[in-house]
Amino acid sequence: MQLLYGLHPVEEAIRSGNRRLESVAVARNRQDARLQAILEACRAAGIPVRLESKEQLTRQARTEAHQGVVAVVAERGYSSLEELTRSHGEHLFLLALDGVEDPHNLGALLRTADGAGVDGVILPERRAAPVNATVVKTSAGAAEHVRIARVTNLVRALEELKRKNIWCVGLDERGSKNYDSFDYRFHTVLVLGGEGGGLHELVRRTCDHLLRIPMAGQVSSLNVSVAGAIVMYEAARQRRRETQPADATPDKPARPRKGLGS
Repeated sequence: MQLLYGLHPVEEAIRSGNRRLESVAVARNRQDARLQAILEACRAAGIPVRLESKEQLTRQARTEAHQGVVAVVAERGYSSLEELTRSHGEHLFLLALDGVEDPHNLGALLRTADGAGVDGVILPERRAAPVNATVVKTSAGAAEHVRIARVTNLVRALEELKRKNIWCVGLDERGSKNYDSFDYRFHTVLVLGGEGGGLHELVRRTCDHLLRIPMAGQVSSLNVSVAGAIVMYEAARQRRRETQPADATPDKPARPRKGLGS
């Protein structure tokens, strides 16, 4: 079992219906419309509710940021890579994270992914923040709606996507093309590197394109969650276009197939 805390995370967990809620504890001294909405949703879903003191909730959540509500939920289920590619709109758009270990960055990225209409997120099993209560709270509950696949080896996962004719695009300060000059109206997976180190070398070499965000100031890069938001919404903007030339092709000739680690 896992804990969720905060109004948005618990509300979205109930609304999404993606995992079972064992019980919800609420602060007995808080009575307002937002909390009443959660109580009504619990009653409608048959979820047991307990009244606790604020201090008891703080001990249970191990933080004072619970906003008067803590839920005991089943562990999150994950999608397979195949499932992420099976159901999508006209242009599949995935997000892959290479070593994002800060739960606040992961939560912010999942919130943006949900808002920008990303079809799914790929996380490696190692060197990645777990999708825990902090991540869900930072995402304002959006993490409960985003489809996530966990993979043993990110490079192999990217190679598998490339075999499905999905373009692999990495964001890197050494990229040769600006992020807003790339055409995202094709099946695409955007790969973001971890805090500080960026993309790992094998992951970088696996990407078909390396894009950059031009910087006018003295620093060379942005926080990964900010950089990811910029590119995800550029892709969303392009994908909202109603028409696309019939002869449009990526601005890169067909690539030769590459093996693992090539």
